[in-house]
Amino acid sequence: MAYSHDLEKRIDASVGGWGLAKKKMFGGICYLLAGNMCFGIYGDFLIVRLGSDAAAKPYLAQAHVKPMDITGRPMKGWVMVAPAAYDGPEQLRPWLSRGTQFAQTLPPK
Repeated sequence: MAYSHDLEKRIDASVGGWGLAKKKMFGGICYLLAGNMCFGIYGDFLIVRLGSDAAAKPYLAQAHVKPMDITGRPMKGWVMVAPAAYDGPEQLRPWLSRGTQFAQTLPPK
């Protein structure tokens, strides 16, 4: 499955200077901080690592957000965000910040 290169360009423009690395994963691309995944792109979905099911729960109640499930088995603490929920620049950056903030709590790999 191809991933949204337009979303990749938007993310790259938003996170310049954050010290993130990119790596192809899940048939898409993931952004890593000190070797820990923060967020990425799967198809047109933004995938965001929030840390735990409890941390993800309030976001799962929002429209256009669902558990990350690309294999038939949901990944704990991750969400998939549909384009309608990150369409504007004021909507995208908070999602990216959430994933990065969680990755900052982890030791470097």
